[in-house]
Amino acid sequence: MKSVTVSQIEKSETNTLDIIDFYNEATEDYEFWSNDFNMHFGYFIPFKTNPFKRDSMLNQMNAQVVKRLNIGKGKNRLIDLGCGMGATMRYALKQHKNSIAYGVTLSDFQLKQGNELLQGKNGIILKENYNQTSFRSNSFDSAVAIESLCHSGHDERSIKEAYRILKPGGRFVIADAFLKKEVNELCYGSHYAYQKLCSHWSLAKLETHTRMKKKLEEFGFTDVKVENKSLRVAPSVLHVPFAISGFILKKLLRFKSIKRESFHNLKGSFYALLSGLHMNSFGYYMISATKKK
Repeated sequence: MKSVTVSQIEKSETNTLDIIDFYNEATEDYEFWSNDFNMHFGYFIPFKTNPFKRDSMLNQMNAQVVKRLNIGKGKNRLIDLGCGMGATMRYALKQHKNSIAYGVTLSDFQLKQGNELLQGKNGIILKENYNQTSFRSNSFDSAVAIESLCHSGHDERSIKEAYRILKPGGRFVIADAFLKKEVNELCYGSHYAYQKLCSHWSLAKLETHTRMKKKLEEFGFTDVKVENKSLRVAPSVLHVPFAISGFILKKLLRFKSIKRESFHNLKGSFYALLSGLHMNSFGYYMISATKKK
C-alpha cells in the first residue's frame, strides 16, 4: 500500500472544506434539476423511461443501483456513502420495506433538509466523512455510492472504509464517472475538460475504471463487475444545457443573484457535458462488488 504524505493529507483536507462549502451553498439549486432532489445523472431505458422527463431517468438510476444490491426478504441495513439529500435512500426504502437506511454527508444543509424529507421513513442522515465513519465493523448488508467517491478522488480510504463497515457477503455498488485512460494520456481537449470539471465540482480527481476494479479486489472484494453505462446516462447529460439556461433565466426573472457556488455548479455541469463528448477518455460506470465471506 502506498504511503500518504503530509502534502497529500493537507490537499485532502482543503478539498474536503471546498466540498462542504460547495454543497452547503449549492444543494438547494438541485431542486431545479430534480423534484426529488436526485443529485446525480439518470439512466435511460427505451420505452420505459421518458428521455424528456428528467426525474424519470434520475429515479431509474436509483432503481438500477438498488437492483444490483440483490436485497433479499430479510432485514437489510443500507448505507449511502455521500447521500446528498437522501433521494436514493428514500427510493430504496419505498421499494424494500425490510430495509433501514443510513446516509452520511458533510453538508449541514443536506443533513437538515435530507432528514426532513426522511421524516416518517425508516432512515436517517448523519454528519460523517465516508472515508472514516463511526460505524462498527460488519454493520451493513448493503452500501451505495452514487457520484460521491469522486470528490475524494476514488481514494483507497473510501474503499477500505466501505469494506470495513460491510458484513461478510455484503454488496457494494458504485455509480460514477471514471477515466478510460491515465491523465497524462488524455488529449488536450479531454485534459482541459477534466481539469475544469474537477475544479468546478470540487473533485480530487477521477480514477480509471480499471484501477478502481483493482483497488476493490486488493481490499478483498470479490465478484467485481464493471459495466460501462455511458450510453444509458447520455440522455440525462444532454439535459444539462437546458437545465443551466432555465436555472439562470429563473433567477433573472426573480431578480435574484446567482451565488458563487451556484456558478461553480453550473460550470461543472457544462464541463460534465463536454467531458461526455470525449467518449474515448471518459465513461460512466456501474461497479458492483461483494465483501468476501
